Amino acid sequence: MKTLLFFESGAQSVPQITAWHLADLGEYLGKQKLYERQAPQKLKALKEHAIIESVVSSNRIEGVNVAPARVKEVVFGRAHLRDRDEEEVRGYRKALELLHTKSNALAVSENTIRALHRLARGGIGDAGGYKSRDSEIIERYPNGRERIRFKTVPARETPRYMKMLIKAWQNCIKERWTHPLLALGAFNLDFLCVHPFRDGNGRVSRFLMLLQCYHLGYEVGRYISLERIIEENKQRYYETLEQSSKGWHDGKHDPWPYLNFVLSILKTAYKEFEERAGATVSPRGSKTEMVHHAIYAIDREFTVADIEKKCPAVSRDMIRTVLKSMQKAGKVECIGRGPGALWRKKDNTSKRG
Repeated sequence: MKTLLFFESGAQSVPQITAWHLADLGEYLGKQKLYERQAPQKLKALKEHAIIESVVSSNRIEGVNVAPARVKEVVFGRAHLRDRDEEEVRGYRKALELLHTKSNALAVSENTIRALHRLARGGIGDAGGYKSRDSEIIERYPNGRERIRFKTVPARETPRYMKMLIKAWQNCIKERWTHPLLALGAFNLDFLCVHPFRDGNGRVSRFLMLLQCYHLGYEVGRYISLERIIEENKQRYYETLEQSSKGWHDGKHDPWPYLNFVLSILKTAYKEFEERAGATVSPRGSKTEMVHHAIYAIDREFTVADIEKKCPAVSRDMIRTVLKSMQKAGKVECIGRGPGALWRKKDNTSKRG
């Protein structure tokens, strides 16, 4: 609530780049409604793909991984779970389903936050319960060195801070202290600084971002995975979070790096939604289009595994089939052999045409 209260007086000026982000997102919001009216059935494929990407990416950011060949079965409940990682991935899927189907009935409350955490953690151990011990956010380097990046709110203070955070959110929206999307980013930053749970805070913060987006009418997370875009920009995510959390405890922090990051994630999602929603009217299959989109978005040489990572809903065989078709059409070329062979776009396909 340190960041939300930053806007209470209404005296804070908004940086120009932030104002640009907000204006762009306002335009995208209008286009969102247009696509939803024009092609509601064709957006179903985007929804399924976004669910898989969200589940995989949000967990992968936290070091929870599932073998690519088992992703779809684990996510959609068609497989016996083999380990703890698969339990957490399935739990995330259940929480995401709750958000997508019941968002209007879910208040931004402690009960909702605890319920989402309980699902994301697979319902075992301390799932749904606030941390019982003080915690620090530690950054670990490849050489083994560690440093404390941020000291979170003490465990004994966590319940009080969470109540204040929820109250500040409610007041900010009701009294319009600032633009709702800035309030969303501020809440997200405050939640991560409070760090109410022993583990799973990042995943719950992304649930709450989706829920608040839906409450505000920004539905892009149903069609494009915000979690996947955050993962693709993970370094910037951690950089801006660190920049904006310095001085948080004293209310002397600079929230704008992180707030602008959140807005940029939403803009990237809407830009991709516009591209993909427009592509759904083409005769190509939705999975083929997803592979094409992933290839066009890469600005370097890539492997089949790189595309598989970006398209977890698409099988490796399908990816290879699409690549061979593009190779035959002279759009890509293979510059190696074997499973790890590199591929690259040819000059005349650097842009869609």
